[in-house]
Amino acid sequence: MNILFVAPYTPSPIRVRPYQFIRYLARRGHVITLVCPADDPAQLDELRAICRRVVAVPVRRTDHLRAYLRALPDQLPLQAAHCLTPAMIAAVTNEIRRGHHHIIHIEHLRAAEIARAALRQCGDGIPAVLDAVDSISLLFERTLRRGTNFASRLRALLDLARTRHYEAAYPQRFAAIVVTSPEDRWALHVLSQTLGQPGGNPIIVAPNGVDLDYFQPYYGPRQPDHLVFTGKMSYHANEAAARFLIEEIMPLVWTKRPAVNVTLAGAEPGPRLRAYARDPRITVTGPVPDLRPYLNQATLAVAPIRYGTGIQNKVLEAMATATPVITSHQATVALNAQAERDLIVASDAADFAQAILTMLADHERRQVIGWAGRNYVEQYHDWRQSVNRLEATYSAVHHQWVDATR
Repeated sequence: MNILFVAPYTPSPIRVRPYQFIRYLARRGHVITLVCPADDPAQLDELRAICRRVVAVPVRRTDHLRAYLRALPDQLPLQAAHCLTPAMIAAVTNEIRRGHHHIIHIEHLRAAEIARAALRQCGDGIPAVLDAVDSISLLFERTLRRGTNFASRLRALLDLARTRHYEAAYPQRFAAIVVTSPEDRWALHVLSQTLGQPGGNPIIVAPNGVDLDYFQPYYGPRQPDHLVFTGKMSYHANEAAARFLIEEIMPLVWTKRPAVNVTLAGAEPGPRLRAYARDPRITVTGPVPDLRPYLNQATLAVAPIRYGTGIQNKVLEAMATATPVITSHQATVALNAQAERDLIVASDAADFAQAILTMLADHERRQVIGWAGRNYVEQYHDWRQSVNRLEATYSAVHHQWVDATR
């Protein structure tokens, strides 16, 4: 199929879901035209080698601000206004008018209104599939309840009602909606039934995967008494998890094992997280070219997620390297993993600290959990399985459109 792929950021190993979808779809012979902001020049070069055509649109910080200001008096979610610039709309419109596309793939709520505006200018036509990824209104609800960052809670408060109404209309606005987990599908279904119109187009679950060739099991020695937490540290849910780990969990661990070290590995840590590095037992890396060395050297990966939605790739990537994982119940809601077999699940700070101490003292248990985690991701989180579901969705939507236009 000829796929017009519209994204609100440059797909990359950090923006892993659209990146892997593009890679695997191209391997299967689909022809992809990508329209996205020009925010990662090096990554764009790689994408040009994969896609038939890449249209990279300059989007400045002031463009984002203007888009937010235009949306404020309206009911449009600020998330949907993120990249809603005239240049992005024009780029998508031009690609639609060039013709020859079977389907439009829209990545995330942040690109939804760009594609809708372009389709209106073209008189609609091509069916559009929205990969919503998660229910953003569900994320906002949890941010308001458990978020530790004032700015993120304020954004959630401002955008929650708008986002609920926008997401409720998904089944009427898009030919199909794709999400990462059954919980997100349930949340969008409830919104459509209560705030939108009953019925509408399907919501499909296509879980996040792991690049199993890239994240291989690690067989070598690991640093003793070493914990790692990975993720983009500027994301408010990751910052909240890192603060919970350092400020509440680790003091309980250090009381019993004072030599335990922690690494926070990921881009864009804020001032509060960077300040943790004053303690010689804590490393705050900032951006790293490759997370695998940090996972491979760790005794344990700890992901004390306080709130969030969808699938936590940080958990899957650690499991793929056979690094034993301790995480919260929230991170397992979207998984089929079995607690105490594939990973360890903890609740409050005392529970996490006890789980860490128990696992650090038991080498054999760590090996069993680590390899069970690897087996789990091989069975449930191969990207090829998710791309199968995406292809089936494309095919069904395209055939319905063809039948309707005859």
